[in-house]
Amino acid sequence: MDQHGRHNEVPRDGEDEAVAPGGIVVGVDGSEHGQCALVWAAREAERRQLPLHIVTAYSVPIFAASGLDGGYATVDDSVIREGADAIVKQAMDKVSAYAIDVDASVENGDAAGVLLDLSAEAALLVFGSRGRGGFVGRLLGSVSSALPAHAKCPTVTVPLYCADRLGESTEDKHIKAEHAKAGPRTVENVVAVGVDGSEQARVAVLEAAEQAQRMGAKLRVICAVPQYSGSLAWVPAPLDRDALFADIKVQLDAGLAWLQSHFPGLTIETELRDGAPVDVLVETSRAVELVVLGTRGRGGFAGMLLGSTSDGVLHHAKGPVMVVPDREDPRLADRPNFGPMLGVA
Repeated sequence: MDQHGRHNEVPRDGEDEAVAPGGIVVGVDGSEHGQCALVWAAREAERRQLPLHIVTAYSVPIFAASGLDGGYATVDDSVIREGADAIVKQAMDKVSAYAIDVDASVENGDAAGVLLDLSAEAALLVFGSRGRGGFVGRLLGSVSSALPAHAKCPTVTVPLYCADRLGESTEDKHIKAEHAKAGPRTVENVVAVGVDGSEQARVAVLEAAEQAQRMGAKLRVICAVPQYSGSLAWVPAPLDRDALFADIKVQLDAGLAWLQSHFPGLTIETELRDGAPVDVLVETSRAVELVVLGTRGRGGFAGMLLGSTSDGVLHHAKGPVMVVPDREDPRLADRPNFGPMLGVA
């Protein structure tokens, strides 16, 4: 491998196409959103010293014929294929300066389905928040829940809003206006993770701690407590809410002791926030390197992910968001030894 890494040719469909187990997969479509995802993925591949696999996908349109002769007609895919080849070649050229192994492929099929299949062998799946529509553009559209909810590995969504922190530029007038309104901002070298006391959240915390170590960052464990609503609206808020916060703080401290035992060299802090989970997460994403969440949980925080909360977080986050799938982890076994756990007697 030379100083810039090894760069393979783009394979044709079905020709010696493989993703190295444990590598990072990034979806590209030539859009600004895809470019941001590509840069973030390349940096992460270099940080982890893992191979990077660049992929784009397309489907050949099928049109219903009209007139006396019924039937269907397909479009010659050669032009579409050439465009897809050009996109991945441009992507490979863009990451040529990184000291990583890189390969790429063009897939014929549904974008979400292609990435889900690849997630079975990948360490991480990365994509942009929106795109042209043929590939990544649909990921946070009609199939936005499919990838984080069903991927076999953690996923990272990279919004165009954070293009500047990745050294990229954007012509999106809405994002430019939002940057102008927000003014200068400092991004802390912090990985933030949302918790709600569930087992799924603890899995996300472990992944977040590992990511913080890779980035040489501080880990911030956040629990957001929304206001009472509906049937609980009658509860005497000041008294009960103070007691609730005190109880959660005890459990956060216990969780901190457990986590610190597995990551003794990592700087970890906890933060108990009063507010709606989506608002807390989105605001946090403005000023940290990465926000990490579990795929589901108790309902107080990450529990609504991939339901109503996922739309708010993934569509409005101002920085990269990692969603960690539920999985077994032997480090969870000793958590009860460190003190109270939410919802556990």
